[in-house]
Formats: sequence, C-alpha cells, structure tokens
Amino acid sequence: MEKKVEKYDVIIIGGGAAGLTAGIYCGRARLKTLLIEKSLVGGLATYTNEIENYPGFPEGSTGLGLMELFHKQAKKFNVDFKLTDVKSVNLEGDVKTVETFRNKFEAKAVIVATGGKPRLTGAKGEEAFLYDKGISFCATCDAAANTGKTVLVVGSGDAAIEEGMFLTKFADKVIVSVLHDTGKMDCNEIAKAEALANPKMEFIWNSVAHEFFGEERLHTVVLKNLKTDQLIPVKVDSCFLFIGYLPNTDIFKGVLDMNKGGYLLTNEKMETNIEGIFACGDVRDKFLKQVATAVGDGAIAGYSAEKYIAESELFHNQIMQCDKPGIVYVWNAIDPKCREFLPLIEKYEAAYDGKVRITKVDIYKSAGIASRLGVSQVPSIVKIKDGKIEKIIRENICEEELAAAIEE
Repeated sequence: MEKKVEKYDVIIIGGGAAGLTAGIYCGRARLKTLLIEKSLVGGLATYTNEIENYPGFPEGSTGLGLMELFHKQAKKFNVDFKLTDVKSVNLEGDVKTVETFRNKFEAKAVIVATGGKPRLTGAKGEEAFLYDKGISFCATCDAAANTGKTVLVVGSGDAAIEEGMFLTKFADKVIVSVLHDTGKMDCNEIAKAEALANPKMEFIWNSVAHEFFGEERLHTVVLKNLKTDQLIPVKVDSCFLFIGYLPNTDIFKGVLDMNKGGYLLTNEKMETNIEGIFACGDVRDKFLKQVATAVGDGAIAGYSAEKYIAESELFHNQIMQCDKPGIVYVWNAIDPKCREFLPLIEKYEAAYDGKVRITKVDIYKSAGIASRLGVSQVPSIVKIKDGKIEKIIRENICEEELAAAIEE
C-alpha cells in the first residue's frame, strides 16, 4: 500500500510538556506544524497527581489538568495532532521524512521530544499501580502528597538515596529496598552516610520487589530476600522506583548522537548533530527532568526550528540563487569593526541595485547561514556566482577588494 504523503514545515515527535511547548512556539510563528504522539498527549506528566512547583499555579495543578492547558494552547495556534507511532525516520537532507504505519510526512525541520520511561522492576502486579495508583517515579513531584505517610523506595543509587532523603521531609517513614548486602549501596559515600544516619530511613538489604498488592490503590509491596528467598510484606502508602530511566531513542540510534545511556546530545540551541533536527525535554542528556525544564527546552527548540527554516529559505531563495552574481556581507552588529564597513556595503548595494544581489547576514543571534557559507570569522565577504561560492574574503576588506569582487 502506497503511503499518503503530507508536507509540513515542522514535525514534532512526542507530545509531552517539551513537545507541546515547541508546538506552541512553532504554531505561533505560523509554521505548518504536526505533532505526533503515540499514546497520550501530555506524556508522563499526565500521570502526576499534583504539580506544585510549576510557576504560575500557586494552588498547584494535576498533571493532567496542566497538560490539557498546554494541549489547548497548541491547538489554538493550529498545531495538527496525530495519535500514532513513528516507525522510521530519514533526517538527512533539506527534506526530512517521518513515517508512521499509514502515512509519510515530510518537513523542513524535525523536533525530537520523545521523552522516556522509567525502568520497572518486572514484579507481579506492578502494571496495575503505576503513576497515580501508588507507584511513582518522581519524589519532587509527589513528595508533598505523602506527608505523614509510609513510603518504600526501590533502589540504592545516587538518585534513589537522594530522592529518599528528600521524601523524609514529608513522609513519616521511608523504607529502602536495597539489592546488596548490609551497608553496601550504589550511591556516593556522602549520600550513603547521610541516609544511614537519617532516623526516618530504614533499609531492607538483599531484597528486590516480588509482588505488588492493593485494591484501587497500592497498599503492600512484597519484597524477596535474594539469599533466603524469604518473602517480606511491607505495608506502604506509596512506592517510588529509582532503578533507572530509559529514553525513547531506539529509532534514532546510529543517526543522532547520544551518550552511553541513549540520551540525545544537543547544544544550548537544542541542535543535534544533523542540521534541522532538534531535541528537547527528557530525551536529552540533561541535569534536571521536570515539566519546567521541559518547557524551557521546548521553547528553545521551537524558536531554533523557526530560525533554521527562515535561514534555509534565505540561503536557498536569495543567497544561492544563480540568476545574478551575489555578494554576502557576514557581520556582527555588536562588533565595531563590522559596523565600520556597513556604510561601504550599503553604498555598493545602492550602486549595483539590480545587477548584483548584495545580502547582509548578521550573526549576532544566529551563525547558521555563516556556517553554511563556510565563514567562521567576521567581517567576511562571500562572492556567489552561478549558485556556487566562488570566493571568500576574510582579511584586508576594503573598497578596492569589494569593488574587485563585484566586478570580476
């Protein structure tokens, strides 16, 4: 079956907080934008009972309620939504391709906001209590809801122990299930010492989660002793799993640069190693994974995608056009030396109007076009002839050099 082809300016893969924010920025910039989400718009945030640390909501919000507002705002700016899974991508070249089971979508830019998923224990009954039914993965998100309660933490790495200590500020008791022998943990020594000295924390050593019990909500976690096979029922109000996180990057392996854990590597503009491909949110290699940081990522990715598309159109439709010779002045508005030559450039722009296309490219906010021209220092002059770069003048820029470049 031949797939239907649809064309967009931007395709966003992933509909969590980062993807929705990127969609808002792209849609507001009047880019034709498609957001593809395989399950639930809003991502993992929708499973959080209460979000109290997102700015602008002093009374807090449910994760679902907050994400519904994000969704509504994206739709206001005419972002299209497709609830389906991405099967393959082709991200090289000026036209990027994203394929689902039934459709083939083409775009000028792609934003990857696929997020990730917490690693599960695989114990019996676990799936029934995920997220809002007793099993959580974010102490920062859900600690306040466990004020005065008993919680179980599974894991002993830095994240598990540090999050466990944070939970003691709210919970009456934090029980930690540790895979290793008594006194041995995977966290740093300072965190271990602080945790062992914390009166609200107790440890069950050589244990793993065996089964989860509850009715509408989790009330018991059965741990299994790895040495004796003894089953240990633990009455809890909530269970926090901190045994790792798995980014959703399988389809990008071998295509986009990522670290050993599979998280995508970007610069501060959310640019990946491929031009026109951006990544934002929890799928990135980053320090803090929260709704607030995802929003910041998404805003940058959306803005960067809009700038990339605008620069691409300028580069192809004006700078590299072969209908007439072209001169490109690459400069930086805050550089005094660059500003010195600006009147000279404008003089020749007026003198050769209609005969030579003269374009001024300011790299103050973005060096994208300069990079495409092979220019890394300013001021520089690039001569374009027959749609190709013929000459780059990086030094000794003067009226004679400019006149010679134009008249050659």
